Amino acid sequence: MTVIVREIRPDVRADLEGFAAVRYHALPFHLITADSLAYDLAHFHPDARYRPLVAEDTDGEIIGSAQVGLIHEAPEPGQAFVNVYVHPERTHRGAGTLLVRAAEEYLAAQGATRLLSWVLDAPGNRAFAEAHGYRASRSAHFQRLDLAHGTLPPLQDPPPGVELRTGADFAADPRPLFALDAETTADEPSDAGAELTDYEAWLEETWRHPLTDLELTVVALVDGRPAAFTAARTDGSRHYGSGMTGTARAHRGRGLAKLAKNHSLHRARAAGYTEAFTGNDTGNGPMLAINKWFGYEVCATEVRHVRELG
Repeated sequence: MTVIVREIRPDVRADLEGFAAVRYHALPFHLITADSLAYDLAHFHPDARYRPLVAEDTDGEIIGSAQVGLIHEAPEPGQAFVNVYVHPERTHRGAGTLLVRAAEEYLAAQGATRLLSWVLDAPGNRAFAEAHGYRASRSAHFQRLDLAHGTLPPLQDPPPGVELRTGADFAADPRPLFALDAETTADEPSDAGAELTDYEAWLEETWRHPLTDLELTVVALVDGRPAAFTAARTDGSRHYGSGMTGTARAHRGRGLAKLAKNHSLHRARAAGYTEAFTGNDTGNGPMLAINKWFGYEVCATEVRHVRELG
């Protein structure tokens, strides 16, 4: 069976739905919809040179997908990402190899010198990555919480001087949340590093993203200033995802992130969401402990793989 690889067509609904379907079946713990993909294509930062690819068989079915682009927020230039997924029922047809080859050729032409790829921690996936010249680096856990039948920790009142608000309360001026997100993102474990300095890009790519749920995003304020938050993402159906949870350096160790996330999860369950997903670097002990306290269970692990070009 012949497989071809091509760039996704943003104006073709079947392409968007096919890409999203592959990602859902290969990685059901990661929220994506056809509409969110269309938004990404329209609003990704131009410096990322974002170029999603699809693998299509002779029947016109999309059986593979690849997220491809430059990591423009990284302090070191030349770093790029290539995340390849093939529908679990359509493997061993050469789609993965074709996607990797096309992605690498494109990124090399854009000046990339270091490629980073997330690979599910399964023998076949890791062997595939290694066969293509990628070496294993750090790892991360996907975690799932049953909101429909699980038991959440009871809600707690904020301590004196602390107030809980939602992201929607910052609709008129989200800049304080941008500053908090930038500080916590800078401290996240990463192979590439990230510096959030472009407020307008953050508004487009994060704040206004269709998966971002401002009503379920919860912020802990200390003396009126944002000190900790948990960013919620939802698919409008039954899935809730944690986009980012963090605390400003000056307020860590007080349980503020746990407080904010607990209120967010309770609000999500009340809104009818039945499954919650999150992900953490395996070296991020504090957040892993917090999520275990909530009742999250590890449902999959992925390993970052790196390839140096040239």
